[in-house]
Amino acid sequence: MADSVLLDGPPLPEFKGRPGWEFTDLTGLDFAAYDAAPAAEGGSPVLEVPGRETDPDGAVVLSLADARELHPDVVDRYLGTVVSSDDPFVARNDAAWEGGLFVWVPRGAQVAAPIARDVAVAPGTAVSHRTLIVLEEGAKAEVWEQYLGTGDGDALLNAVTEIVVGPNATLRYVGAQGLSEQAWIFGTQRAVVDRDGELDWAALGFGSARGKVRMETQLRGPGASAKVTGAYAGHARQHLDFDTTQEHAAPNTTSDLAFRGVLNGRATAVWRGMIRVDPGAQQTDAFQESRNLLLSKRAHADAIPGLEIEANDVRCTHAAAIAQVDKEQVFYLMSRGLRRDQATRLVIDGFLQALVERFPAGPVHDAVSAALERRLETVLGV
Repeated sequence: MADSVLLDGPPLPEFKGRPGWEFTDLTGLDFAAYDAAPAAEGGSPVLEVPGRETDPDGAVVLSLADARELHPDVVDRYLGTVVSSDDPFVARNDAAWEGGLFVWVPRGAQVAAPIARDVAVAPGTAVSHRTLIVLEEGAKAEVWEQYLGTGDGDALLNAVTEIVVGPNATLRYVGAQGLSEQAWIFGTQRAVVDRDGELDWAALGFGSARGKVRMETQLRGPGASAKVTGAYAGHARQHLDFDTTQEHAAPNTTSDLAFRGVLNGRATAVWRGMIRVDPGAQQTDAFQESRNLLLSKRAHADAIPGLEIEANDVRCTHAAAIAQVDKEQVFYLMSRGLRRDQATRLVIDGFLQALVERFPAGPVHDAVSAALERRLETVLGV
C-alpha cells in the first residue's frame, strides 16, 4: 500500500469533467494500489546517449535530496517556482518525491558532455520523481533524461520537471519515455526562458498504457526562444496524451513546436497545443504543428491546436493533420519493385524523418533516428 502522504492533494480531474481531460479516462487510477518507491535501476534505454557523463566538468549534478543539503540557496530559490503546487499531480509529487535530479550550471559555465540520467519504475510501484535544472546567465548544457520500465506490469510514474534557462543561456533537454505498456504516466514539465535564452527540447513517448504529459514553455524575457520537437509511437491499446503550451510573456520572442505520431492496432493519441501571447508581448513569432499517421483502421488520433492572443503585432500559425498511409505513395514505390511491406515502411520512415531533420546532424539527430527505428519494429510487429 502506498504511503498516505502520496494520496494527499487536490481531487484528481474527472474524465470529461475538466477542460484538458476530455480524452484521457482516469477510471481505475488509484494511487493507493501501488507501493511508493524510489526510482529503480535497470530498464532498456530508449536513447543511446553519446559520451554519457554523470558528473561533467562545469556543472553540479546531484540527487535533488542531496542538493537540498549541499546547495540549499539554489534549491530554495527555484524549487516549486516554475510549476503550480495547486495542480493535483504536482501536489502529490511535492509530498512524495524521493531522490530526484538536480542540475545546476553556474554563470558562464559551458558543459561539453551531455548530462544523462535514467529513472526506472518497477512493476507494482509508484514513483514520484522530481527534476530541477537551472542554467544561470550565459551557461550552456545538454541534459538527457529517460523514464524506463524494469519489466512488464502495472506501475505509476508521477514526474515533475522544472527548468530555468537564465539570460543568454542555452539548454538542450532530451526526454524519452519507455515505461511498461501497462503503466500510468503523469508528467508535468515546465520551462521558463529569460532574456535571449535558448531552449531546444526533444521528447519521445513510446511506453505506458494511459496518462498525460504536459509540456509548457514560458518565454519570459525579450529575445527568448524555444524549439520543441516531439515524437510518439503506439500500438495495441495504448493511449498517449500530450498537452503543450507556448507562452509568450515578453516581446520579441520565438517558439517553434512540432509533434508527429505513428499509431497501430487500437492505439489512440491526443495532442492539444496552445500558443498564448500575453499583453505586451509584441513581435511574437510562434508556430505549432501536429501530424499523425494511422497504420490501422482502428487507430485514432485527435489534434487540437489553439491560440490565445492578447497583443496586436504578432505572427502565430498552426497546422494539424491526421491521415493513413498514402496508397498512391505505396503503389508508386511498389511499381519500382518494392514489396508492399517495404513500400509501407519507407512511407512511414519518410514521415518520421521529416521530424528527425529538425535536429542538426550530430548525436541527438542520430540517437532520435535510431530510437524511432527500433520503436517501429515493435509497433509494426516485425
